[in-house]
Amino acid sequence: MATFQLELVSPERLLLARQVEMATIPAVEGEMGVLPGHSPMIVALRGGVIRVRENGAESERLFVAGGFAEVAPDRCTVLADEVTPVASLSRAEAERRLAEAEAAMAGITGEDPAERRDAALARVLSMRAMRDAAEAA
Repeated sequence: MATFQLELVSPERLLLARQVEMATIPAVEGEMGVLPGHSPMIVALRGGVIRVRENGAESERLFVAGGFAEVAPDRCTVLADEVTPVASLSRAEAERRLAEAEAAMAGITGEDPAERRDAALARVLSMRAMRDAAEAA
C-alpha cells in the first residue's frame, strides 16, 4: 500500500515522523482524511483527535488542542499547540481544563475585542473535544 510521511511537531519537539497509509486530522472545516497524493493545502486545526492508519489498521490516536497542518502529495506536517496520546487523557483533567476555559470566557466583558472572545471560545471547544476524547478512551 502507498504511504506518505507524517510529521507531528509540538512547540517543544518533533513527536512523530514516519511513513503512514492515512491520517485523519481535525480541520476547522471538519474531519479531513489525508492519503498519499493529496492535493497541497494548509489548514487550521481545531481541538480533536488525529487518527493514524498503518498496515491496514488504526495504529495511533493523538489529541491535538489546535494548530495547523501542511499537506503535500508526499507528506503531511502537523504543527500542534499541544499533543497528548488519547490513551493518556484523563477525564478529570479534561473537566478541570474545560471549567477553566469556560470561566475565562465568562470573564470577558462586552468591551473586550472580538478576537479575545473568539480565542476563548476556541479554547472552550478544544477542551470539550479533549473531554470527549478522554471519555471515549
